[in-house]
Amino acid sequence: MGLLLVTACTPKDRHNIQIPIESGIAECHSFQHVMGETCIPTAPKRIITLSALTLNNALLLGVKPLGSTHFLDDHKLLIRNGIEFLGPSQPNLEKISLLKPDLILGWENIDKSIYPLLSKIAPTVLGKWEEPLDWSKHFDFVAQVLGKEKEAKEAWQNYYKKIETLKIALGIDADSLKENGYQGQKISFIHIHFGNRGVGSDVKNSFAGSILDTVGLQRPTAQNINAYYGSLSISEEELEKADGDVLFVSILSNNAKEAFAKIQKSPLWKRLNAVQKNHVYLVDSSTWSGSSLPAANAVLDDLYKYLVNAP
Repeated sequence: MGLLLVTACTPKDRHNIQIPIESGIAECHSFQHVMGETCIPTAPKRIITLSALTLNNALLLGVKPLGSTHFLDDHKLLIRNGIEFLGPSQPNLEKISLLKPDLILGWENIDKSIYPLLSKIAPTVLGKWEEPLDWSKHFDFVAQVLGKEKEAKEAWQNYYKKIETLKIALGIDADSLKENGYQGQKISFIHIHFGNRGVGSDVKNSFAGSILDTVGLQRPTAQNINAYYGSLSISEEELEKADGDVLFVSILSNNAKEAFAKIQKSPLWKRLNAVQKNHVYLVDSSTWSGSSLPAANAVLDDLYKYLVNAP
């Protein structure tokens, strides 16, 4: 094992790090991805993931990475499960090198300038991600890289069985899906930002929106659209766009709780139909914005909990 001196840049400084280079891989095969063609291990054992959604997909497929980046404020869940935390977005190269991975797996939303450095540590493959609806493609990409196509097929079968079970419980069949959709009720989903960024809604071409659409649930008129990267901004003066018969709310960070408390005091908020009917439900932001198959399953669980089992 040799050592290569490379330079890694951070927003604040520039420093030298020592990255060990593996002498070779016993058995590999060529794999085409966003950054080109890479020879990846046929049976990788020491895997690094470069996003929370890649990590979650790998775990569902029965693969536990050594370490991963993760966007959550609280990453202690990783540590409790023996997974090294490698940073909230861009990975810590020194930590990765010390873990001696034989495969690094992620998506193209990382800073591509560090790709050559990652490739010096271990074969690195990045999945393509052009829009929020690519979440399902990314699951299949992770399965293909890890050689878990059989497990992926079973996971998708379980997911669609879950959808059919929910549709039956909601009384949604092929006919009512087109005409009524959960008895004509509108399902709203908004997320609360920190500070003055206000309220947002994930519309039809978003992760959560795609799940609601697959189940056959209707959205309020303002949210029944496609928007840039699947997100719609709603000002406090436009809170009527957040209304529906049922309103799901996610709070994107601990700092956003104060913003939500302020919104709840607004007269416009109190006039919302869902608020007056007490049909407002707080849901986990990492689930409803999770963009992974485990997160999609969790969204279905929430829909069953609040639309079927709720009084």
